[in-house]
Amino acid sequence: MEREILIVGVNHRSAPVEVREQLAFNDGLLDGALRTLRTLAPIEEGVILSTCNRVEVVAATADGDSAIEALTDFLAAGEHISRERLVEHLSVYRGREAVRHLFRVAASLDSMVVGEPQILGQLKEFYGRAASAGSAGTVLHRCFHKSFSVAKRVRTETGVASKAVSVSAAAVELACKIFDRLEDKTAMLIGAGTMSELAARHLLAHGIRSFIVTNRTFDRAVELAREFRGTPVPFEDFRRYLQMADVIIGSTAADEYVLTAPLAHEVLRERKYRPMFLIDMSVPRNFDPAINDIDNVYLYDVDDLGGVTEENRDDRQREAEKAESIVEQEVDAFWKWLAGLEAVPTIVALRDKIESIRRAELEKTLATLRELSPQEREALDAMTSALVNKILHAPITHLKQHDRQQEAFYLAAARRLFGIEEPEDQ
Repeated sequence: MEREILIVGVNHRSAPVEVREQLAFNDGLLDGALRTLRTLAPIEEGVILSTCNRVEVVAATADGDSAIEALTDFLAAGEHISRERLVEHLSVYRGREAVRHLFRVAASLDSMVVGEPQILGQLKEFYGRAASAGSAGTVLHRCFHKSFSVAKRVRTETGVASKAVSVSAAAVELACKIFDRLEDKTAMLIGAGTMSELAARHLLAHGIRSFIVTNRTFDRAVELAREFRGTPVPFEDFRRYLQMADVIIGSTAADEYVLTAPLAHEVLRERKYRPMFLIDMSVPRNFDPAINDIDNVYLYDVDDLGGVTEENRDDRQREAEKAESIVEQEVDAFWKWLAGLEAVPTIVALRDKIESIRRAELEKTLATLRELSPQEREALDAMTSALVNKILHAPITHLKQHDRQQEAFYLAAARRLFGIEEPEDQ
């Protein structure tokens, strides 16, 4: 039975942040969503990707059309967005295009900032969660692990990563444009995850020495604050410290705004209207977009960060072209493997049939040659086995390597010529 690889969802190219945040699977929802995914009839395997830039389901199925409908319903099931609104922004990749898209995502060629390193770690984490939940099987196991090796090749053989900055670095570069200098500024990190840590490192590199760190898990805030010689504050108290912060970076998994426009007004008044720079790196967003209407408060979200690195566009483009060539090579390699996987039942049946004929005929012959020594009998057995292998080599190789568009024809022809039952009948 032929299996098709699909990717259905939204990303930063197809949907604005206000749509992506309505679809996002926060950490507490992911395992339940994976369990639900396993119950969808057309879906044989599935992995959910939910990052700032994308909410996509990677699936393997025997019925592509039905699977697309089922996954569209699945994404809209949270009642945060209507199916009609979702379809307006939905991206669907099928077959080779789906494999190519996943490989490009892993290699950070489809990121808002090309070459940013975070996506590969995120991809590995989402695949691991799906594998633990039992929703990823043979096909997606191979596909995801191949995507990891593609990303490694791209980083090793091209300069894509060196020609770009991470989203965190892009955010800090924006801060440098807002303030003349950062050495005398204080930064507050709301959320102590990977994105906050990376942002803190970039802020440190640009001269900021004063950090305030808050997180729902206070021990994590203490740990990160210690690393940057900052001050940890309990999450329930962080609003009292906002007036001290010139740069505020939000990176939490909150389902509602942690910083509202009225609160921002109050903080700005307490700061005597000194400028504040806010970077919202989360999806769903942490900061109310209405804050951007307040004078002396500068708010940027993840969709705003893509334009920061335009200066390196030409260099990145040249390196990206090398990377795209690597992706195409690896797509071809994976496609040959997948074609071979579909041919496996026919190949196994063909080998079994020819081997049973060989053994039957060999036993008949040996029954008439009783005077043969054990060594001679073994030699005759080895000779007939080698003969069968040589005869089967060409047709089996062809079944493994032919174009998938002709797959059904060749497999049917092999079964017809050799009198093999349909694989599903065996």
